[in-house]
Amino acid sequence: MANKIYPDAAAALDGLLHDGMMIMAGGFGLCGIPEKLIGAIRESGFNALTIVSNNAGIDGAGLGLLLESRQIRKMISSYVGENKLFADLYLKGELELEFNPQGTLAERIRAGGAGVPAFFTKTGVGTLVAEGKELREFDGETYVMERGLIADLAIVHAWKGDREGNLVYRKTARNFNPVMATAGKVTVAEIEQLVEPGEIEPDEIHTPGIFVQRIVHYPNYEKRIEQRTVRKRSA
Repeated sequence: MANKIYPDAAAALDGLLHDGMMIMAGGFGLCGIPEKLIGAIRESGFNALTIVSNNAGIDGAGLGLLLESRQIRKMISSYVGENKLFADLYLKGELELEFNPQGTLAERIRAGGAGVPAFFTKTGVGTLVAEGKELREFDGETYVMERGLIADLAIVHAWKGDREGNLVYRKTARNFNPVMATAGKVTVAEIEQLVEPGEIEPDEIHTPGIFVQRIVHYPNYEKRIEQRTVRKRSA
């Protein structure tokens, strides 16, 4: 079996990146994002990228780094409210946005990974989301057709993984990472804990190794909090 372990993020992405490609980036907010791989993409200098991600990071972190370097041409997202630079670039016409309801985005990715080219949903009917898309009636209800998504590259972050690429995600990090791992022509995973094959119980595996081509191990991460909220002390 080919060795899937690479020494660092830059090595794991070597030969995979090019201008104008589509990249899926997993995670939810700042939780479970492939931050090391995002950093390596920034250092690569490739641009005109289309990024599929639930959100666009925040200013100075996550995908916000690629916005700062102007490497992203288009975002396919569902929530971008935490990034002031994103809003500024979009309003200036320097960034394209394909906006999706969150469930629709998740299903577009899942469908792409499952080999489903398109599906119909009621979400977005009668709104700007449905403009220019095929509408069809089923059982007296109107549905809009959405296309599945397949990316040139998927980058994901897992809590644990073995050398064969079997991955386990923790809690909020299970949002978008598992479906994206199946929907990339090539999937690169960064993991916090690297174990040997057989150490992960089969029932615990969220992403089977067949979907993962390359792995990079980083044991230490800064666990950022996107919005720190604390309860006010009583007088």
